[in-house]
Amino acid sequence: MATVTLQGNEMSTVGELPAKGNQAPDFTLVKSDLSEVILSELKGKNVVLNIFPSIDTGTCAASVRAFNEKAAKLDNTTVVCVSADLPFAAGRFCGAEGIENVMTGSTFRSNFGDDYGVTFKDGPLTGLLSRSVVVINEAGDVVYTQQVAETADEPDYEAALNAL
Repeated sequence: MATVTLQGNEMSTVGELPAKGNQAPDFTLVKSDLSEVILSELKGKNVVLNIFPSIDTGTCAASVRAFNEKAAKLDNTTVVCVSADLPFAAGRFCGAEGIENVMTGSTFRSNFGDDYGVTFKDGPLTGLLSRSVVVINEAGDVVYTQQVAETADEPDYEAALNAL
């Protein structure tokens, strides 16, 4: 279990992020067009998981915009923006913002949050995902993780991308 804050108030997650050096847990997420993104099908590529509570908050939206901009410059890398939002919300946001360099993945049909230890188990965001970044290399190994200590803060984009 990890503890983070939201505007200084503590909240706990159901577990811990996957450990660096371990194989990343496989997942199936639902993209905005209702097709699936499956981690095992991305093997051979670097994968950046931008995990957050909801696309409809300022910080979450900023992280999607930032990774979209940075992803355009990355070789052999897929950025997946993961939340419990329905695929339609992610599609609406990305369409309105011109987001084309990242894909979105909804957890609404999966155990992703539990498998990655990021589901909030208490507090006002119970059931949503803790803001985190997980970087997975071409072999499927976790090479970087960050669970953002204050949910209202953005992740460390440069540290995540430097792990590639």
